[in-house]
Amino acid sequence: MLEAIIFDMDGVLIDSEYSYFEAKDSLLKDAGIMVPSSYHSKFMGTSYQYTWETMKKELALPESAAYYIREMIKRREVIVKRDGTKPIQGAVKFVKGLKNAGVNLAVASSSPLSEIKKSLSEIGIYQDFTVIASGEEVEHSKPAPDVYLLAAKRLGVSPINCVALEDSPNGSIAVKKAEMVGIGFANPNYPILDLCSDVVVTTFSDLDYTKCQKIYQQYHK
Repeated sequence: MLEAIIFDMDGVLIDSEYSYFEAKDSLLKDAGIMVPSSYHSKFMGTSYQYTWETMKKELALPESAAYYIREMIKRREVIVKRDGTKPIQGAVKFVKGLKNAGVNLAVASSSPLSEIKKSLSEIGIYQDFTVIASGEEVEHSKPAPDVYLLAAKRLGVSPINCVALEDSPNGSIAVKKAEMVGIGFANPNYPILDLCSDVVVTTFSDLDYTKCQKIYQQYHK
């Protein structure tokens, strides 16, 4: 029985990945480093700490990970102020429809709790989620399943009775490790990523609770 639907946030509910790419590129440019966008893609779905600790090692960055995290947040705030917080097309309607159908909803995001609340409030769906779980609350970042398992625990449901939506390879692996049924969102506006989700969609306009139930019934172990 499908007991809950759990969402990643960045790239699934809000169109935020470009702002992280831009903020990180700005910081790397200051250090005299240029990387392709594919380099940033491999960090999608992971925590700030993991991202910058790894980048510091791989790119021999001179400052601490904490410094780059602070600077990234500052620069991204400028970008978001410039562009506004933009929901993924169809995501708000999809969430509202699930809520009206009485579905238990949660967010399992690698972003800090403050960022999750701020972003979801700005697009008007924060109150629609029963549970919020953040990567800063667990020991291991995606692709580990920790944040999804925490969300299921807080909902009081079994992970195997959940459907989870992800847009990144790391996130889709985390969903699989949590033994949840995975729906991957492949945003047509971004490069194609290798998702290991059970089903991959390119729009939310065709999804509703009934279709989520059918996907769950087809792929539930």
